[in-house]
Amino acid sequence: MHPLIHHYVEAWKKSFDYTGRSKRPDYWWFYLANFLLGLVLGLLSNSSTFFGWILSLYLPISILPTLPLTIRRLRDAGKPWPWIFIGLIPIIGTIWLIVLLCQPTALQPLV
Repeated sequence: MHPLIHHYVEAWKKSFDYTGRSKRPDYWWFYLANFLLGLVLGLLSNSSTFFGWILSLYLPISILPTLPLTIRRLRDAGKPWPWIFIGLIPIIGTIWLIVLLCQPTALQPLV
């Protein structure tokens, strides 16, 4: 199975798992697959209202795997889960969160 599909399916399987850690490939392959699917649905929604409905359903539902995956990724980078709120600060917070999500695995386990 292609890594894109594998990580996408695994993220959906762990949609309610806020424990443990997620490695960088787990997060970024899912993010790419989610982006591409949203892009395709967005392009198709221009030609059909059916795909517009699918897109309007998919976008909020896609939060289910994204939130726990991001929390696990932050934990793997050595930050506790409340760091996810740094993304709420306009502009700089989003950049800071992306930098945190790109960090390598922390050597010390979180307490």
